[in-house]
Amino acid sequence: MCGCFPTGRHYPGIADLIADAIHNVEGLCREFEPGSAWEDIPFAVIDFETTGRDADTDRVIEIGLVTFDKGKVASRESWLVNPGIPVPEESRAVHGITDEELAGAPAFATLMPRLLEVLQGKLPVAYNASFDRGFLFAEIARTAPKGMTPGDMPPAAREDVVWVDPLVWAREILKELQSRRLGDVAKHLGVALEQAHRAAGDAEATGRVLLGLAPQMPRIYGELVRLQKRYAAFQDAELAAWKRFR
Repeated sequence: MCGCFPTGRHYPGIADLIADAIHNVEGLCREFEPGSAWEDIPFAVIDFETTGRDADTDRVIEIGLVTFDKGKVASRESWLVNPGIPVPEESRAVHGITDEELAGAPAFATLMPRLLEVLQGKLPVAYNASFDRGFLFAEIARTAPKGMTPGDMPPAAREDVVWVDPLVWAREILKELQSRRLGDVAKHLGVALEQAHRAAGDAEATGRVLLGLAPQMPRIYGELVRLQKRYAAFQDAELAAWKRFR
């Protein structure tokens, strides 16, 4: 049963039910209309290079922040960050950033006001978003001034907002690919990836990958978040089952 008349028209009231369901999706940015096309919403792609993978003990050493508006790059910023701790050899082998390069860089606390300013009014996006989201929250928790409330924060820095994650969609849409790493997906979609494993290059490529996948994704913002949460839960369950099997 599709909920439609034989002509294909919906039963009376079904459109209202669908609209209500979209508006009640958890994780939406209050700044944006749930029924709007997400491609019309300005978004900010965030990418961090770090000293390691544990947001509780490791630190951000490079920030890449690229904003898009109507499918075009609107701004591109990149900062090195002094983490206050040495960069392990295994991390340096990935991104090539040395302690010497970071010695004169500002601390995250110094850069945070500018970072939050750029993120205001933007839909947050990151490839494998849980990684960058975790580091952003951890760094803010360590450096945010007393008295700052969630209401003062941009969407990316609020716990209740779901970040758009092109990796989730690549896993659903590009099942034929053996690898859905950013570089492999970018190559498949014909997206240039300049300076892989450097924050600004990865951030811009992530935004272009998202736009490349867009024709096969839901157009409505509320539906995008609803389905992404569902797909991500299935993917996490499949990964956990695979790890148990291994």
